[in-house]
Amino acid sequence: MKTKYWLIGFALLAVICLAFSIPLFKTEPASTAEVYSDGKLVKTVSLHMDQAFSVAGHNTITVKDGTIAVTDADCPDGYCMKRGFCSGGADIVCLPNRLVIHFLAESEVDGVVG
Repeated sequence: MKTKYWLIGFALLAVICLAFSIPLFKTEPASTAEVYSDGKLVKTVSLHMDQAFSVAGHNTITVKDGTIAVTDADCPDGYCMKRGFCSGGADIVCLPNRLVIHFLAESEVDGVVG
């Protein structure tokens, strides 16, 4: 095959991959977050209500201005705290303490438990 056909094929493949990956990067702000500890749902919080609470004595979670963050943790790497305040997107995870904060969009919420 000639080089120009390879280049055209590669460019076409790149455009197709880019077109299908764009929805993966679009994140809308969540209204609610679920906090899991050791695989069990601990709390469902509204991101519209400022608050701070502790989970299993290891992590302090703060909700402020429609965002949520792990503001204190006793894990060795502190990666969960480096994520900062988030309003949606990928989950916030603290592997050593088995903590996961999962964001829910408006359509996924049935109710809020406090």
